[in-house]
Amino acid sequence: MGALLSGETMFARILRGILASPKATAAALVCLTLVAAALLAPLIAPQDPYDLGAIDFFDSRLPPGSDSLSGMTYWLGTDTQGRDMFSAMLYGLRTSLAVGLTSGLLALVVGTTLGLIAAYMGGRMDAFIMRFVDLMLGFPTILVALMILVVFGQGTWKVILALVFVQWAYFARAVRGAALVETGKDYVEAARCLGLSSTRILAAHILPNCLPPLIVIGTIQVANAIAAEATLSFLGIGLPITEPSLGLLIANGYQVLLAGLYWMSVYPGLLLLAIVFSVNIVGDRLREVLNPRLET
Repeated sequence: MGALLSGETMFARILRGILASPKATAAALVCLTLVAAALLAPLIAPQDPYDLGAIDFFDSRLPPGSDSLSGMTYWLGTDTQGRDMFSAMLYGLRTSLAVGLTSGLLALVVGTTLGLIAAYMGGRMDAFIMRFVDLMLGFPTILVALMILVVFGQGTWKVILALVFVQWAYFARAVRGAALVETGKDYVEAARCLGLSSTRILAAHILPNCLPPLIVIGTIQVANAIAAEATLSFLGIGLPITEPSLGLLIANGYQVLLAGLYWMSVYPGLLLLAIVFSVNIVGDRLREVLNPRLET
C-alpha cells in the first residue's frame, strides 16, 4: 500500500530518533548553534571584518587574548590585515553555509527531477539519464569542480553551479532507486487508472514516498558541499577575496603558519571541522532512523 508519510509524522520520527542518540543530539545542537551564529553574525560579531574603517592595521597579527589600543579584546587574535578572527570566522561561516545550503538545494531539485523522470518513463530515457549519472559519478568531485571554475572563473554563483553540477547525480540515483520501488505498487496503478497526469502522480504520490532517502543524502551532501567549497577556496579558485569563506581564511592563515601565527589557520579549520563533522553525524543518524530495514 502506498500510504504517504505526512510531514508532521516524519518530523516527529526524525526528532525522536535524534534525541534517542546522545551523539546525534550533541551534533544537532552544534549544527543549530553554528547556523544561528552565522545568521546573527552582524549582531554578535564585535567587528565588521569587511568595514575598512573599523580595521586598524596596527592591530595585525595579534595573538589570542590581545587588547587593541581602543580597548577591544581579540579573543581569537587578529589576521595579517588586523581583522578580528572571531568576527571573520562568523562571516566566513555565514558564506560557507550559504554556498553549501544553496548548492545542496539546487542539486536536490535537479537530481530529484531527473531521477523521477528516469524511473517513471523507463526505457531509453532511463538508460540515457542513468548513463550520464554513471559518467558523473565516475569522476572525482573536486576535479570536475576545478575544471569548471578554471573555465568560467571565480564567483559565488559560479562555485554554487559547479557544486550543483557535481552533486545532482547522487540525488538522481537515490531517487530513481526509491521511485522504481514505488512505481510498481498498486496505488500508482490506481492513480493511472483514474486518469491522473504523470506530473501529478510523480509530485503528489511518488515523490513523498521518496523523501526519506532524499533527506539523508541531502544532509550529507550539504556537508560535502561545504567541504568542497572550502577546498576550492583554499586552492585559490573558489570564492573571491571580497566574500571570504572558511576555506579562504584557512588559506590566508596557512601562508604564515610556519611563522608561529597558528591561530589564523587553526581556528577557522577547527570551525570547518566542527560543522562538517556534526552534519555528517546527523546525516548518519538520519540514515538509521529513516531506513525501514533498520526498524525494530
